[in-house]
Amino acid sequence: MVPLKDENPIKITPYITYLLIAINILVFVYELSLNPERLDVFFHLFAVVPRELTGSFSGVDLHQSIPEIVTPITSQFLHAGFTHIAFNMLFLWIFGNNIEEQLGRIKFLVFYLSCGILAVFAQWFFSALSDVPSLGASGAIAGVMGAYILKFPQAKIVTLVPLGFFFPIFRIPAVYFLGFWFLEQAFNGVTSLEVTASVGMESGGVAYWAHAGGFIAGAILAPILGLFASDTSLKDASLKIE
Repeated sequence: MVPLKDENPIKITPYITYLLIAINILVFVYELSLNPERLDVFFHLFAVVPRELTGSFSGVDLHQSIPEIVTPITSQFLHAGFTHIAFNMLFLWIFGNNIEEQLGRIKFLVFYLSCGILAVFAQWFFSALSDVPSLGASGAIAGVMGAYILKFPQAKIVTLVPLGFFFPIFRIPAVYFLGFWFLEQAFNGVTSLEVTASVGMESGGVAYWAHAGGFIAGAILAPILGLFASDTSLKDASLKIE
């Protein structure tokens, strides 16, 4: 998945996007250096553990070196595996630079972290008593995608769709590609409420409500922070997604 040449190149170097990607990769490299026991301790300390977060709101002393209330931020830089971080960083690289250009570096950083925090609480709301750590940059990146669909709805996303032995390529407007992605997250979030062993924070799988919550947060926060203050348009842009 790589962006194709754009007739409207980015006006500023997206340093914050690059910085976020670098931090995520460095933290993941550190995770790889830990044995399973130490990694488990690391995740429980820096990831969001819903039951512990719920307890911290009630004034329960968890006797931890890292306050649970800061984990909605620290958890955004943790990943559970190569596929997890690879797809997250790929989407951040593709969509993040354009949104950083629109908001500016400082506002983009505030926007990104805020979307991640709100995504965490969207998932926590439905899993407040779970003991399974929740982690990853997906919620924050979903916020970036929520902003992108508002600003660049007609930007073409060149998508390789596997259909058996055939792999046709479609040019799909962002409003349909990202809109379908959001509906899929919301649908999976609703169905996960009905099945105990389904995906979501309860089973240690995909936190769909975090994705949906982050997407909505991005769509709301970005205009407030000045998403439409710039006239930059990617109407004719193409992104390749496989």
